[in-house]
Amino acid sequence: MEVKDAIVKAKKNDQVAFNFLLDRFWNTVFGFQLKRTENENDAEDITIQTFSKAFDKIHTYNEDYEFKTWLVTISKNIHIDLVRKQKSTISSQSNTDKDNEYYCIIDKSPSPEDKLITEQNLAKLLRDIKKLKPHYQEVINLRYFQELSYKEISEQLDEPINNVKVKLLRAKKLLAAIIKKE
Repeated sequence: MEVKDAIVKAKKNDQVAFNFLLDRFWNTVFGFQLKRTENENDAEDITIQTFSKAFDKIHTYNEDYEFKTWLVTISKNIHIDLVRKQKSTISSQSNTDKDNEYYCIIDKSPSPEDKLITEQNLAKLLRDIKKLKPHYQEVINLRYFQELSYKEISEQLDEPINNVKVKLLRAKKLLAAIIKKE
């Protein structure tokens, strides 16, 4: 299959075309992010987000440009957004009291109320996860609760790593749809 053919088919929601594009460009996007983040897990997560966003917005792709360039641009923007988000969460204020300089560091540890809300949210999330098909529940459990790498999940499920990535991508989309619906 040619890339242009795959893009046309992907615009018609052809899963084989999506898999082809994922296989074809995964290493390019992952390698790009690995150089930027210098962290394999972050690079994998950003790469998955890249393909998720690209596949959701495939109808907006302009064929005058290289598909690879479009993907890398999406990936770069996701990384920039994440870096901005991290910088904005680091908050400290500097105050001066006479000649002494000191810093007020905001206590970010959760209050008892925050812990209760988190527990309630987790319980709701677990109920929502149970609404997914068993193979999607399993891959979410392995990745986010047992914190296994894609390679470890691939070995445990005895499936190719790209199948694991696609399955996780679909599971996250289905879970997001369940959460939005409620």
